[in-house]
Amino acid sequence: MSTVIEKACQAIAKDDIDKGKEIINDWYPFVPNRIDCKPLSDEKKLQVFMRDGFIDRYSGERLVFQGTLQILSLTMPKEFPYHAHGKMCHNAWWELYPSIEHIQPVAYGGNNDLDNLITVSQIRNNAKGSIPLHELGWSLVPCGNIAEWDGMVHWFMDYVETHKDMLNVAYISNWYKVCNKVL
Repeated sequence: MSTVIEKACQAIAKDDIDKGKEIINDWYPFVPNRIDCKPLSDEKKLQVFMRDGFIDRYSGERLVFQGTLQILSLTMPKEFPYHAHGKMCHNAWWELYPSIEHIQPVAYGGNNDLDNLITVSQIRNNAKGSIPLHELGWSLVPCGNIAEWDGMVHWFMDYVETHKDMLNVAYISNWYKVCNKVL
């Protein structure tokens, strides 16, 4: 495709913008993507995390439920820091934080159907961006077994049950409600 760009640039350099447009339209046309995916609910996210067994579907590495990570940051702020914008966070917030990835990127027509959603670490989600898997040479690993690893979601629920003051933290309270609905 770089040769198409080169030819279009050569036409423009000769002040033949119409020829440049023709080259682009014929050989490398812009195809607008219909992006109409709505944000995912936390319930749907947790359903995907549970289905995938809290593993990164690109690497097979175990991930840790975000509510559990938040409790660590609240109870040990110096040892396990968290910042809402990713500044000065403990590496676990990047390496172990489960996020939702679209197998077929939304930018390429992907949707929010469960069969197009997988669990991946935040760091791999950021690295992949909107690039299709085949372009990266990445593949999916099988789902994990939720009975063997639950991402410490049950630990989170047990901890909040015995430390009700955690429900005063909106993030914790939200995930606690979501877990009660989904589990």
